[in-house]
Amino acid sequence: MILRARGVSRRFGRDLALATTDLVVGAGEVVALVGPNGAGKSTLLALLAGALEPNAGAVERADGVRIGWAPQRPAFYGRLTPRENLELFARLDGEADPAAAASRLLGAFDLPDTGRAAAALSVGNRQRLNLAIALLGSPRVLLLDEPTASLDPAQRQRLWARVAAVREGGGAVVFATQNVEEVADHADRVVKLEDGRLVFDGEPADAVLA
Repeated sequence: MILRARGVSRRFGRDLALATTDLVVGAGEVVALVGPNGAGKSTLLALLAGALEPNAGAVERADGVRIGWAPQRPAFYGRLTPRENLELFARLDGEADPAAAASRLLGAFDLPDTGRAAAALSVGNRQRLNLAIALLGSPRVLLLDEPTASLDPAQRQRLWARVAAVREGGGAVVFATQNVEEVADHADRVVKLEDGRLVFDGEPADAVLA
């Protein structure tokens, strides 16, 4: 076990976003979260990332595990440049050389380094920056919410290569998607949510994705 949700649930006011849910993610796994809009996928990912507190239950991590999280809505500072954002988050993550980490990820994601604010980036470049921030600190677990949204084909290939590298290195990846091909090509396991409830957890070949 590298990551576990034990009986977690979450409400927003009177609205149930996620009913009581148990999920265990093992080292070397790539897990696809599927389900319609509003099914609870983003809520579960945010709970696993520690960005949300559950109303009940708990999230457990293996000792020393660093988690990289890319939410569906990119989370960075619009007034800062891509480099400034990466350096800031690198410092917060305890990177030994934030400037070097920023340069490495700017190159890896083909991000512009022109001094323009991140708010002025194209939609695709905003998503690239979102993913670059998630990869700071070489996390063992990646939590990715609709990660290929707005990416061009070449960047999608690079992303899935990074996912494969995390898995091969003994880490784990959980990604939310509505793309059936991504599930078939990249997931070892499928977890399906409907109306905030886990309704399937098993092999991709056995999953009903529609």
